[in-house]
Amino acid sequence: MDRLNSPTVSLAAEQMALDGLDEAIAVSQVSFSYPDCPDTLRDISFTLPPGERVGVIGPNGAGKTTLFMLLCGLLRPITGQITLFEQPVRVGQFHPDIGLVFQNPDDQLLASSVWDDVAFGPQNMGLSDQEVEQRVSHALALTGMTALANRPPHHLSGGEKRMVAIAGILAMQPRVMIYDEPSANLDLRARRRLIQFLQRSPQAMLISSHDLEFILEVCDRVLVINNGQLVADGPAVDVMGQAEWMESHGLEKPHSLTHR
Repeated sequence: MDRLNSPTVSLAAEQMALDGLDEAIAVSQVSFSYPDCPDTLRDISFTLPPGERVGVIGPNGAGKTTLFMLLCGLLRPITGQITLFEQPVRVGQFHPDIGLVFQNPDDQLLASSVWDDVAFGPQNMGLSDQEVEQRVSHALALTGMTALANRPPHHLSGGEKRMVAIAGILAMQPRVMIYDEPSANLDLRARRRLIQFLQRSPQAMLISSHDLEFILEVCDRVLVINNGQLVADGPAVDVMGQAEWMESHGLEKPHSLTHR
């Protein structure tokens, strides 16, 4: 693997460092295979510090979504270990410190109103009605969706659905957010709003996207996965600025880096 030094630590990361937390996620020599697809992931190792935003890029079928499912405890690694804030991630166990926003928000929005959708997670955490109301109100305010609280989710635009899906995860107050293709099918205005929202968010993040310009704007560091292997881990500009290397791994150098 080509390993480059990773940059910038956010204020949130500095605060968590004061609490003695060096790693939000640690993945050590993780491998996974589906019954009909051996070596889906092979010997993956990396760490995610608190507060850092990291892009996960690679061609279709590289194993990115499978990695996210492993991190959330939806799949069990064949070998290796995953820890979340120094605690092992266990399959089938609820991990409130990590939240996954699906690629298609329609897979996540099931209730009859935006408010009920966002409240679903906190309610199932056994919180009081007052705490649920506070969390829902806060999450809707953060995502700019307060005015849509009483609307049915299926009446919303694609960008509005995306932000409501994010609000539903934020209401559970995770310290790590995973976004699977968050800019997919968004128009330019919704895409820009999402970029600005993510740039302000304090949580540690892993963001998968084929929109590499989106990744450049949001993330300081990237992980590149190809054929189930982690082939690079380093500063986004340095990794994605290598045109021939990117092409060799099924990717293109972003246009904004052409003259660098």
